[in-house]
Amino acid sequence: MVKLNVLLVALWAPSCSAFAPAAPSSSSATRLVPQPQQQPQYSTTTTTTKLHVAASTEMLDSSEQQEEEAPLADEISPEHPLRVLIAGAGVGGLALASTLRDNPNVKVTLLEKTDKFKRFGGPIQLASNALQILKTSDPVVYKGIMEKFTFTGDKENGIKDGIRNTWYAKFDLKNPAESRNMPYTGVIDRPDLQEVYLNVLGNDTVQNGDGVVDYKVHKNKSVSVTLESGKVVHGDVLVGADGIWSAIRASMRNEPQKGDGSGVTYSGYTVFAGELKYDSFDNGQVGYKVYIGPGQYFVVTDIGNGNYQWYAFLAREPGSAEKEEKPDGTSKYLQNIFAGWSEDIHHILKATQEHEIEQRDLYDRPPSVRKSWTDGPVALLGDSVHAMMPNLGQGGCQALEDSFVLQQELQSATKRSQIKNKLQRYSQRRLVRSAAVQGLSRFASDIIIRGFDTPAKIVNDEKGLRFENFNYAGIVTSILQPILPIFFVIQFNFLYDGWKNEKGIDLKAAIGFTVVGSLILLIAAGLAEEFGLAAGLGLETILGSEGIDAIIVALRDAFV
Repeated sequence: MVKLNVLLVALWAPSCSAFAPAAPSSSSATRLVPQPQQQPQYSTTTTTTKLHVAASTEMLDSSEQQEEEAPLADEISPEHPLRVLIAGAGVGGLALASTLRDNPNVKVTLLEKTDKFKRFGGPIQLASNALQILKTSDPVVYKGIMEKFTFTGDKENGIKDGIRNTWYAKFDLKNPAESRNMPYTGVIDRPDLQEVYLNVLGNDTVQNGDGVVDYKVHKNKSVSVTLESGKVVHGDVLVGADGIWSAIRASMRNEPQKGDGSGVTYSGYTVFAGELKYDSFDNGQVGYKVYIGPGQYFVVTDIGNGNYQWYAFLAREPGSAEKEEKPDGTSKYLQNIFAGWSEDIHHILKATQEHEIEQRDLYDRPPSVRKSWTDGPVALLGDSVHAMMPNLGQGGCQALEDSFVLQQELQSATKRSQIKNKLQRYSQRRLVRSAAVQGLSRFASDIIIRGFDTPAKIVNDEKGLRFENFNYAGIVTSILQPILPIFFVIQFNFLYDGWKNEKGIDLKAAIGFTVVGSLILLIAAGLAEEFGLAAGLGLETILGSEGIDAIIVALRDAFV
């Protein structure tokens, strides 16, 4: 029960990364799934490059059959390196490959389905916890990122009343980072980030143009993957970093990649995202603004060099892009939806051209306890196992935490016979924290759109004394206003303190969340009933059934 309130506190948090167009075969900071009619595209390096093949991919023949059955040298050494296959060259896959690149006992092959890397995709947020991992484990990559990085955590960030255009609550990203000597949160263009990684990896690590279809674990505990072409690649370890529609996960769990039975769920929300050159009145002062109001919300964020990105979140059925007509264009459509809202919203919408706007439906998946993260020498990473909603800006950050923990476990192995236990240890270290962040991200979306409203207010001006928006939701939203800064402090302490993934359960955060979470539950109890949230935002929705299981397992392991 302690963790119930842990997952209640993250009502809002900066997350420009998660709203950026997503690479379909990779783990990424937020997952915006293209509408069915759109062709998936991949965010990659500045120059279009066909990378060299990094492993032999010959058709399975009698010699390969012998390899599957022949005993392998148990000792891991430069002469017999650990062959690590990574499916998916997204943030998590690239990060894992990069941290293993200088280990003479490891040979990494990254298998990416797209045949070319081309410049596509918007900015990705890297929060302080992710940057601290990069600073600690991969200083060369960290330096490259800093050369192209835009800090937002050192500026004003928070929630604004979408109707009145006044600050509702601010969240402090600066002091939590400074007190821990961590870098400030910020953003980098997704293609720039991947270019940094590919520059350090070189052309002999990534194999393009042939995605992984499935895998097979052999009697000698090695693993082979079958590619789309029918070719086969052998290794000692396989990491499924191939995104929310993961082929590795589907093969591991004998379930469909998409649709019913896949474990991926539609969030109930669609998002419109725009990116443009924009002369904002608060440039250099404000990093991130969330405009809240009845039934929807709007985000504007500074992404550096005079560029801005905005997001409009609406509760819609899946596939709404095909069903809703927009005869005057998307910008005009959104201006009508946000009629009566802040002029700031309308100003940036009017400045955005039609080709600068995209729409995505939002999907996520909770981490699973009942369904394993591992299968012998095979493990899942990033969106393949815990795709999350974008509200915390932690999608890509959690993929980086996965890669950080996984590389620690792999590099500590001295024998191949240890790999199975090392991968299980990785999943144990990551399960509770990733479940908490995933559950918080989903709950944040639900409560913002379904629960909160324009705050109630007593106004006394030349028109006399009057009451504005004195419905129950407006009153609750107003009551919670002074409490939210406390939530944010606890939330960022939780995110920034736990990046090493050394604790199964963060008891300090759990106690704080229990107290403050109980308070918000008490205040919002009537609101939940009024909006039908009592059923929709109960224990399993806030925490997620998998999150509940993760905590139970962690507690059992701690005391048994």
